[in-house]
Amino acid sequence: MTWKEDNWLLRVRNLTKIYGDPGENTLALTGPAFNTNQCPDTDSIVACADISFDLYPGEVLGIVGESGSGKSTVVKMLYFDLEKTGGAAWLKPYNDGCINILEESNQRKRYIRNNLMGMVYQNPRDGLNFGFSSGGNIAEKLIMAGNMHVGNIRGRAYDLLEKTEVPVQRMDDRPGTFSGGMQQRVQISKAIANNPPLLFLDEVTTGLDVSVQARVLDLIRELQNMLGIAMIVVSHDLSVIRMLTDRTIVMKNGRIVESGLTDQILQDPQHAYSQLLVSSLL
Repeated sequence: MTWKEDNWLLRVRNLTKIYGDPGENTLALTGPAFNTNQCPDTDSIVACADISFDLYPGEVLGIVGESGSGKSTVVKMLYFDLEKTGGAAWLKPYNDGCINILEESNQRKRYIRNNLMGMVYQNPRDGLNFGFSSGGNIAEKLIMAGNMHVGNIRGRAYDLLEKTEVPVQRMDDRPGTFSGGMQQRVQISKAIANNPPLLFLDEVTTGLDVSVQARVLDLIRELQNMLGIAMIVVSHDLSVIRMLTDRTIVMKNGRIVESGLTDQILQDPQHAYSQLLVSSLL
């Protein structure tokens, strides 16, 4: 798969998130070189800093790293769950990529989330309303994007649950009565309800049994092939990254230490930390 330089879908530049009050040397005193993301001067935490990348239509980008590397923080800022400290992001389908979406009003951010993005969280409770039925969760996403026809909404929910292998006869059951794997499949259905061009997947198989993990990953790969949706896949598990992604970003202590084609990073990692991750997979 090849991409043209001007054909990007999402462009991210210098995305930074710092908790606490940083000092003038906070960024200079944290990161992989110091093996910490906590500033020794101010105790502020650099969750991530200077994160820059482009994502292309239909591409699947992996972000991998250990717990605390900042990988989930990146997608949560892009999905507006967290406020940025600094940086910018542009989404091509939104005003032709001419407006920094991170600076938009809350109303415009809600529009972008509901129409142009989807998110599948590690914990289904973060992405689903457990007071609604599985069909009701999908309806919620459709209604937020302005779809009001009850028949169309129910038909779409039926189709999505069928596509994600959730028994459609359980469309009116609440997610709390489902297994963890089925909850994730309902969450995926909700996330893709409006055919967004961009889907975020944040540690979606963590906590699931190995056999259930494999089925969820197969489903994600099938949906990506079917819909051509671009994805950012966050995981600490390189086997997930290997199965799903075209390119990979490796993060440590809030910084990118390596990026490249997934096959290239898995076969010939350049950074010592990437080499450690790959050796742990073998």
